[in-house]
Amino acid sequence: MVPLARIAIGYNPRRFFDSRKHEELVTSLRLHGMLQPILVRPAAAQNGFTVVAGGRRYRAALEAFGADGSVPVIIREMTDQEALEAAIIENDIRYETSETEQADAAVRVFAACQNDRAEAARRLGWSRAKLDRRLALADLSDGVKLALDERRIKVGHAELLAAVPADKQDKALETILGADLDIGKTRDLLMRVTQKLADACFDKSDCTTCPFNSGTQRALFETHVDDGHCTNAACFQLKTEAAETARLEAEQNEASEDDGDEEDGPEDDTDDEGEAGTDGDAVAGGVEAAARRAALAPGAPSARGSTKSSGTAGGTSASAKSIAGRTSDLREATWRTALARGVADNAAQAQVTILTAALTGTLSQIKSATMTSRAGLLVNPTFPDLSFSAKIGEIGELSDGQATTALCAIGAAYARDVQSFSHVADLARAFNIDIRQVWQADRAFLERYTRDELKFIARECGLISHMGEKAFAKLLGSKKADLVNGMLNATGFDWAGRLPSAMTLDGDYGAPRPPAPASDSEVAALAA
Repeated sequence: MVPLARIAIGYNPRRFFDSRKHEELVTSLRLHGMLQPILVRPAAAQNGFTVVAGGRRYRAALEAFGADGSVPVIIREMTDQEALEAAIIENDIRYETSETEQADAAVRVFAACQNDRAEAARRLGWSRAKLDRRLALADLSDGVKLALDERRIKVGHAELLAAVPADKQDKALETILGADLDIGKTRDLLMRVTQKLADACFDKSDCTTCPFNSGTQRALFETHVDDGHCTNAACFQLKTEAAETARLEAEQNEASEDDGDEEDGPEDDTDDEGEAGTDGDAVAGGVEAAARRAALAPGAPSARGSTKSSGTAGGTSASAKSIAGRTSDLREATWRTALARGVADNAAQAQVTILTAALTGTLSQIKSATMTSRAGLLVNPTFPDLSFSAKIGEIGELSDGQATTALCAIGAAYARDVQSFSHVADLARAFNIDIRQVWQADRAFLERYTRDELKFIARECGLISHMGEKAFAKLLGSKKADLVNGMLNATGFDWAGRLPSAMTLDGDYGAPRPPAPASDSEVAALAA
């Protein structure tokens, strides 16, 4: 028992305290006393303590008993970081802090972990997805945070406002509160002021990971605007104006080059003869011309430097390494999915995965929620609510088939959750996993890249060989959206089974695999 006068309030993630609940707690303390001790740690002041967990009870006790009153405490030696994490976890378990209060607290833990998201999530006992969502909410304006703390808006409102530039959030909040807009109407309002990325005339490579891309917001939040939209109108307008300026300069430069070409008649005749020859390297002049047009097209970094070869874009050479750098997130997610599916369907591979993970100390990296959320499906619907001893009995009664399914699910969970992608890659190689079963090049993939990188992909995947150098050079000079459409819909060309080097584990292009020969039984069935 420690007098309240010797206790000082410590850091508390909660900013908002409900006055009605405070009065109820004061009344309860006066009637029954404090039944649950406050967690404190020694303070620098002599014989003093600082509250780690129990800030609401401390405030209510001061009002109920006065500074001379004594309350039960648990005294624990803790570092500043340990006290911070304990305060966050205690409030998180009680479901009393708002999402923005959790967000600000998460920022402090994230900074203490040197911006290591995996370590911050582990210390907080959160999933990586929850940490990402809270950190995204940390950029909300103070006005929006306060409105959520005071429950004047809902989490869905805050998630939608997180997609709005910070300098526009308070104005949007005024509209929501003034018109008493629900989440659905707020979403509809934001949709009317967003820009459709498919209509953009500029290079959208940088947009794929932008926090104002609705696709990024969808990955974080349950409430979001439709995919394929930009919620930062000012940035969209600036890029559009820059692209239009570059296009006008390009047209002027092309006009000047055409005038010069007309004066050099004999050279034009020579180029025409070269282009009329065999397809391929013989049309170098036509390819260079197309490269100039590509460098001057909307979305290019500059309208200058049009004489650079088609192997450069804005002065940076396209290579398997540069392309892979833009694709690391997609490549890792795709291989994790492919490995998880493979292991889930193969008991022997699941066994190897689990044993390897356990004996290398990485099995614990499976997130607790991953398996507990599936326990009811893998065992029976009542399993999650049973005591531990009862669960042992249920597991012991599993049939061989059910046990095998559960082990396969554990192996698949490891493929998705293990922190090191190198472990995923090693398992995928050992099991001959083929991502062709879960992925092929599509619009979202191609739109990540610059024109020069798209040309690299087209060449290694055989599209240029299929179309011919001259035809592809003409396509390369079109708008980015038309270029992507042309690549995806080239007549007679099938992207199925073709793996760009950016998506493979060894960095080499993966050609389509020939279909497996039909078995005798399949042939007989077909004949029948």
